[in-house]
Amino acid sequence: MGNGDLELGGVDFIQEGVKSLLDYVRTEVSQTNSISPTIYMVPGVIRDLSASSFGPKVVSIGPLHREDDNVQVFEKQKAIFLDTLLGRINYPKHKILESCMKKVQGSMKRIKECYVWKKTYDDAELAKMMIMDACFILEFIYWLKGKSYPGNNLQAASVISDLVLLENQIPFFFLDEIYECTLLKNRPDHSLPQFLHPLLIEVSIFRDNTIKPNIGLNTTHHILSLLHQCYMPQPYLKIEYSSPPQGIHSAIDLDRAGVKFKPYKDPPTWVMGMEVNPYRFPHLFGSWGKPTLRMSVLSIEDSTELVLRNLIAYEQLDEIDKHITSYVWAIDILVNTKEDVATLVDSGVLVNNMGSNEEAANIINSLGNGLGLGYGEFAYGDQWKTLYQYCNAYWPKHIARLRRNYFNGPWNIIALVVGTIIFALTVVQTIFTIKSTENNK
Repeated sequence: MGNGDLELGGVDFIQEGVKSLLDYVRTEVSQTNSISPTIYMVPGVIRDLSASSFGPKVVSIGPLHREDDNVQVFEKQKAIFLDTLLGRINYPKHKILESCMKKVQGSMKRIKECYVWKKTYDDAELAKMMIMDACFILEFIYWLKGKSYPGNNLQAASVISDLVLLENQIPFFFLDEIYECTLLKNRPDHSLPQFLHPLLIEVSIFRDNTIKPNIGLNTTHHILSLLHQCYMPQPYLKIEYSSPPQGIHSAIDLDRAGVKFKPYKDPPTWVMGMEVNPYRFPHLFGSWGKPTLRMSVLSIEDSTELVLRNLIAYEQLDEIDKHITSYVWAIDILVNTKEDVATLVDSGVLVNNMGSNEEAANIINSLGNGLGLGYGEFAYGDQWKTLYQYCNAYWPKHIARLRRNYFNGPWNIIALVVGTIIFALTVVQTIFTIKSTENNK
């Protein structure tokens, strides 16, 4: 009897275990297929490369860093921003907040699905947090537009950086809903992406960059996602993707081989696009092309690494195209040393606002560490193929070697000139000696 009960109990245990496991898998798959969280803590393998690039310094947005000690001082200031924002709208304050509360109540489930949670908050706490943070962002941007931030410039710069951190976001659809309840009442023809334009300019990694029109709100997850869309190519552009190249020359090597670097003359169709324009001129053996690599002017400054690291981290989502990762890979190929930075600066395609060219090179090289690009994800395959073929042709390769060995420094050039003069004087002296000997005969 005891053995029978044990066997029966064992069967029931197995059946219940299988049913529980299938129910769990079905639930998880259903949730995964319905929506993927877009606001989450950066994976450790990326965070370890530069931990300071991912945590807020002044202000916490959303729930992931709400408990951090360094943001607690600023939390109380959000009430001032909220009150000032409500005062800008010709409508009773309690009515505005009531409409905001209705928005958050109707979107609560969707808001929760946007996060990979560290801590659970009840609906009342989360509603207050979302409204306070959304109103703070809107009022801060309003002040940013008017260049009238009441705090000090250093704090303002830190807040700007905090607003583009992947871990420090609120869902874009909800920010748009609060915008509709507040500032849109004053300017009904002004979309949220247009309103956020000053922030996008402040964090732009390029000297000249403007927001693209007609950015789809349905495909924008948060402010960092909006910035990411500004750097994406237009759908009509045909881009040949390939595997990341190996063994490509750096900027100074390309320069020695005759490649020129120039910024775009006119605004490009894709701000991160690169073009290789061949220039051919005739000579005794046909023609020889010295190509020009054109690109947008990249600005290296204190915020560049932070912005690019968060954009790269955002691209780890499966459905996000890895154009930022591809661009950083390409720049990392061009820059190995401070001499490469100097070459790009002298060519006008890079602006270095750091203390030295070596510091800029270190930033670019560190960004290139740990990048993950799979087969067919490098967006500059055609350009690098053209440069590779040119640099490995007979004349460019030997000219580059000549410049590397004999023209890579002032002392080498002086030595070469002196050697040439001595050789010429020796030849002249030999000729006069021969002629003198013939005359004496």
